[in-house]
Amino acid sequence: MATTVTAAAPVPTVVADQRPPGPTRLAAVATLVGRRFALSARTPREIIVPLVTPILFADVIAPALARTMGHPGGLDYLSFVAIGTVGLLVPLSAVLGGIGLLVDRDSGAQRDLLAAPVPRAAMVLANLVVAVAVASLQVVALLGAAALRGADFRVGATGVLWFTAATLGIAVAMHGAAETLASRIPKQEEYVGAAPPIALVPWFFAGSFFPISAMPAGLTAFAKVLPLTHALALMRYGLVDRSGAGLHDIWGRGDTTLMAAASLAVVAAFAVGLLAVAVRSFTRAAVR
Repeated sequence: MATTVTAAAPVPTVVADQRPPGPTRLAAVATLVGRRFALSARTPREIIVPLVTPILFADVIAPALARTMGHPGGLDYLSFVAIGTVGLLVPLSAVLGGIGLLVDRDSGAQRDLLAAPVPRAAMVLANLVVAVAVASLQVVALLGAAALRGADFRVGATGVLWFTAATLGIAVAMHGAAETLASRIPKQEEYVGAAPPIALVPWFFAGSFFPISAMPAGLTAFAKVLPLTHALALMRYGLVDRSGAGLHDIWGRGDTTLMAAASLAVVAAFAVGLLAVAVRSFTRAAVR
């Protein structure tokens, strides 16, 4: 009589993955931030040079204009223009940073980074952190130079918060615009020709030299849709004009704090929108 022996099926052995864990997103962003700092701020010259024109404007041209312009809205004109010059410095800093992004793409290590297991958004975020940090340092230096020249800033906790929020918002928005241009423009020469108008043209209409109510009605309406107009009104509300004259020029009559919140919402919306466009543009450009 034959006996049948059934062998038990082998039990699969689970082998633990011995590969080292990949870097967390936070660690990846920190590494990318350090790399971008090394590329963008290797020498003091790369931070100081963008400051030269705004400081000359705030400390040389503005005092001369103050003798003829009087006191717009009852404000010290030197202080008025010093804040307006921030609206030149921050976009200009972002635009110049975009040139570095192009150089890194064409002759730097960006191709190698794109092969690394790092989210594309993390690379954009790292560039943003460095751009905001450099612009913030430059703004502090500009305001310090203006204060030494005689600008009268009313520094208070709430006012500093309004000023900081507006400055950060416009810095994020302008970096998003610069990153988008750098992703879509193939050559540095084209970028140099296309980017400065984005940084400079809004500055002339945003109330940098005079209240927007002094312009023709059509230009005033145009100025009201510019995020820089809202940012400058917030900055002045925070450090120069607690009556919020610039906010009233935009929104009309109403509660000043509510108008400040509305302008901050406009700046934040532009910042989030332009940053989202920058991430999308960078991601699409990276896969080409």
